This record gives sequence, C-alpha cells and structure tokens, in this order.
Amino acid sequence: MGQSYSQLGIEERNWIHRLLNEGCSLRQIARVVGRSPSTVSREVARAGSHRSYDAASAQGMALRRRRRGPRKLAAGTALLKLVRAWLRVGYSPQQIAGRLRRMYAHQPEFHVSHETIYCVIYATPRGELRRELIGSLRKAHKERRSRGAGNDRRGKLQDMRSIHERPEEVFDRLVPGHWEGDLIKGAGNRSAVATLVERKTRFVVLAKMDGCGAEAALEALTKKFRRVPLALRKSLTYDQGKEMAHHAELTRRVSIEVFFADPHSPCP
Repeated sequence: MGQSYSQLGIEERNWIHRLLNEGCSLRQIARVVGRSPSTVSREVARAGSHRSYDAASAQGMALRRRRRGPRKLAAGTALLKLVRAWLRVGYSPQQIAGRLRRMYAHQPEFHVSHETIYCVIYATPRGELRRELIGSLRKAHKERRSRGAGNDRRGKLQDMRSIHERPEEVFDRLVPGHWEGDLIKGAGNRSAVATLVERKTRFVVLAKMDGCGAEAALEALTKKFRRVPLALRKSLTYDQGKEMAHHAELTRRVSIEVFFADPHSPCP
C-alpha cells in the first residue's frame, strides 16, 4: 500500500526558504523537512530560481491553486469553534476527529482528520489565536499524563522538565523540529560525541565534545543547534546524564525546550 501525499505547509516552505539562503542543496533540504528531493525541486522551480524563492509568496500561490471551495476549518466557521472548544477541555486532535465522525455521522462537512487539526493549529499565523490553540493542545496533553509521571526524584539535575510534559506533536512525530539526544563516550572517557536525531525525519547530527562534562556538552550543543534553522529548534529530549546540568543555559542560548526521559527508560 503506497504512502499518502500531503501538500507542503507554510512552515515547511519557511524552512526551505531559510535553508536555501544558507546554501544547502535541495537534497539536504529534503532530508531536513522530510520530503523527497523531487518535491522540493518542483517547489523551488515554481518560484523561478533559488534566489527568487519566497515562502510567503509560495504559500499564497499554493492556496490559490488548491482553493476549490471553502476550507472546513476556516476562521469563523462553526467547526473551528467546536474544535477549539474541545481542545480547551483537554481532548486531543485524534479524539476530536473521532467524536466528530460519531456525532455527525451523516454530515461529512463536519468530518476532519486529526492531521488536518494539527495542520490548522501549527500553520496558523503567529498571534493570539495561534498561542491559544497551541496552549490548549499542550494543556490537553498535560491532563493525560501517566500516574507515575514525575514521581522519581533520584535525578540531580535542577529544574528538569519531564518527558511527560512534551507537546502532543512530539509523540505523534507529525511536525519536524523535535530532537532526541544521547552521549557516546570514548575510551577512558577522554572524548565524547553527542548524537542528535530529529524525530520526524530521523536526520542525525553529531556534536563532538571537548570532554564529557557539562561545560563541554553546553558548548558543543550550542554550536550545533545554532546551525539549525530556528523553526527546527522546537524541543530536545535527553536522558538524565550530568552532562546536561546546564540545560537551562542551552535553552536561553538557542531557544529550544529541553525535556528529560524517565530514569532507565528510552525516549518514546
């Protein structure tokens, strides 16, 4: 059974724009955004050339091409108001999509997939509405955290944020920009490399460290994440190793939220 295709969104187009400006090849860009090189090539070709590509203009052109009728979750529609209300009380996009199909079984105009709900939330222009929608989504996840979340107090890192506080989008691997980190130590602990894996695309970055301590980790991760477009620096999930003692400073430097896995547990 073949894979389904989805149209490029505004955030993907923003990343293409930024990576083109940084001199990345189309194949490199395709790996980062999780698309095929041919998709990225066609997208850029529509703008005429690498230099003339603009994310906002490309998004506008795409919307005009696709506009065959009113969008189901357009601003001001009753359906969007209903989705927002359910997000506020703690339902996930998957639950909302299911409830809509059950409650409006004979009204297909009220049927939307959970992917559509996620896309509406994260493609909404920055502003009050976007903050409200994403805030509601994160609240929904927090209310469904497991009973044992946060009960382990053996870690010595200060001000840790639990893996159970991560946004819903991290678990579903729907949106690029969420990373998992780990540490590989050399012989005698004289050298170390931090591995960073982007959860959606599985893109891997290696950060060589000058030692195994917290200062070395901070400098290595800072250097690597500053080379990543800001839109792809959403979160980093790491184990509770002491090399992450300066996680708050890393957040300040590169604007990435850091979460920690439960002791002796892999990142889900």
